[in-house]
Amino acid sequence: MAGFDLRMTAAEVDALMLRAFPDADRETMWKVTALSPGRASIVRPYADFMLRPGGLISGPNLMALADSAAYALILAHIGEQLMAVTSQLTMNFLRGARPGDLHADAELLHLGRRSAVCDVRLWTESPEKPAAQANVTYALPLPTSAA
Repeated sequence: MAGFDLRMTAAEVDALMLRAFPDADRETMWKVTALSPGRASIVRPYADFMLRPGGLISGPNLMALADSAAYALILAHIGEQLMAVTSQLTMNFLRGARPGDLHADAELLHLGRRSAVCDVRLWTESPEKPAAQANVTYALPLPTSAA
C-alpha cells in the first residue's frame, strides 16, 4: 500500500511484544504472520479457555485480537512507541467464530501525527468467512521533541 513505510519487521514486533508483556502466556500469545506497508496479519493459537457457552470463541477474545492486530500494525509503522493507546474500538460481530486458531487481518487506513485508524477482519474458518470486523483508532504519543 503506497504512502506507508515499515519501521519494524514481523520478528521485531513479536520480540517487542514479548519484552513489553513478559508475563504473557507464550503458548497462546499472538504472532505476526505477515507484514507489508499498510497491512498485517496475526494469529492467536486456539485454546479451550477462549470459548464461551455454546462452543464459540467469545467476544472479548475477538475484541482483544482486533486490538492486538491494530497495535502490531501501528507499531510496525511508528517503531517502538509502546505508549500508543487505543482510543476507540468498534466491533461488528458477523457470525460465530468456531473453535480454531484465531486470525486477524489488519489494514492501516490513516496514519497521522496524533492518531492511526485501522480496519481489522477476524476469522477462524477462512478469510472468506469473517467472524467479526473492527474499526480501531489509536492515539499516538507526542514526538519526543514536543514533550
